Parts: sequence; structure tokens; C-alpha cells
Amino acid sequence: MPLSRPGQAARRLAVVALLLAATVGCGDAGGLEGAGSTPTAEGPARLWPELTPASSPAFEIGEVNTEVVKGVKVPGDDIRRVDPVSIVRAEIDGNPGDYDGAKAPYRDTKREMADCAKGPGRGKCPVLRPYYRDLTGDGHDDLTLGFPLLPGKTTAVRVYTVEKHRLVQVMGWEDALSGVELAGRSLVIRSPSEVAGYEYRLQWTWDRDQRAMLLTHDEMLRTGPHKHSRHPSGSSPTGSSSGPPSGSPTGSPTGSPAPSSSASPSVSPSASGG
Repeated sequence: MPLSRPGQAARRLAVVALLLAATVGCGDAGGLEGAGSTPTAEGPARLWPELTPASSPAFEIGEVNTEVVKGVKVPGDDIRRVDPVSIVRAEIDGNPGDYDGAKAPYRDTKREMADCAKGPGRGKCPVLRPYYRDLTGDGHDDLTLGFPLLPGKTTAVRVYTVEKHRLVQVMGWEDALSGVELAGRSLVIRSPSEVAGYEYRLQWTWDRDQRAMLLTHDEMLRTGPHKHSRHPSGSSPTGSSSGPPSGSPTGSPTGSPAPSSSASPSVSPSASGG
């Protein structure tokens, strides 16, 4: 029979008394020892309180990045039945200035799409293996997709969900990538930093009010041995400092890194990904 709350408390007190008695019996005076001086707590100091708070952002960075993917149907509202290659083709067709012509910045991506007959991750097909997980919390899988922007070292990462029988892109980012992970209902992208021994880590999480994956964490973290790196101010960076992301949000062309091996086991790649 389980003990009541008073019974549990009484048992705990008895155990504590026995432990104290044993300690004293072993020659320990049982007195409390100081842990040293405690730093004085300091609250946040508000700077320049005379400034009028801004009512609008100074720069447009595309915090909410959603769009319906035109020309791609979702059979039975099942995102797993949508061909990932067709999604990338739709993006390419919707942005001809980025992919068509000898001077198009991502012309090689479109050229290598011709090798996608066997599906993502096969041959020279630039579409990376797709990953499926419920990121929106609606009980249905969502799609994380990536493809490189060629020529170049930039990779695009996209997240798609199904809304009202339509395929909707709810997150888009391009950057030089060192790793991509699915953690719970968040997508984490790691990118190299120009500061030796540090990297950027950006996390997107589904927001049910905005109906989009929002950039909820943007950090610059230490990854290796600390090395002094001189900045214009003459100081060294700290592991907790936040730096500007080197990539950019977009609903246009991009390349993408495959999720790293640290992604949760519940992430399920499509059969076409091998």
C-alpha cells in the first residue's frame, strides 16, 4: 500500500536523521561549511531609456516565409505521396532568372536536375534525400527537403506541410552548411563562421499563430579550441554572443544539406532516398 504524503515525509526525515547520526559517529562534527562569498545579484541595466521605442523593423528579413507551391498536387493530402523532385522543379520553374541562361547564378542546379529520373540522392541529381516528421503538431508528417545551388557552396533547406489540400512551403533558407538536424518539432541548421572555432546555429520552430516555421534561436557558439581572433574593437568573441546569420531566408532557389546523423531516430527518410 503506498504511503500517504505525511507518511512519505516522515520516512524521509527518519532517513536524514540516520545519515546525520552516522556522520557524527564517524568523527565529523557535522557543522555546515561555507561555500565562499556569493556574488551580488545584478538586474538588467536599461540603456538609453530616453530613446523612443521603434514601432517597425528597420530591415525586412522574411521572418514569416510561406507560400503555396503551384503546380504540385498532394494525393490524398499525404505529403509522402508527393515527388520531392517535382517540388524542386516547381521552384526552379517559378524562378527562371536564377536558373535559366548562361549567367544565371544557379544554372548548374537546373542542368543536373535532368539526372533525377531515379529520384533524390541518385546519380548527379541535386535533390537531397527527403526527411519526414510531424513538425506542425497536426498528427501528419511534414517534409524537410534540400538541394545545392550550383555552381557554388550554398545549400537550400525547405520545409513543407499540407494545408487545405495544398502543398505549402513554411520555411526556406540558403547558406553554407555544416549540419542540419531535426530536434523535436524544430529544425536546426549549423553553418561555419568566419571566426575560427565558432559556428552559427539557427533554429526554426513551428508557430501555430503565424502558420510558419519561425527563427526562434540564432546563436554563435564555440565548437573547437579557443583561438584569439582580433575584431575591429580589439576584443575576442565569447561563446554566448549572438552573431548575424550568414545565410538568407527565401522562397526562391536554394540548396540543402542532408540532416546530420544526430537527428532523432524518429525522422523517417523516404524510400527513394535509399
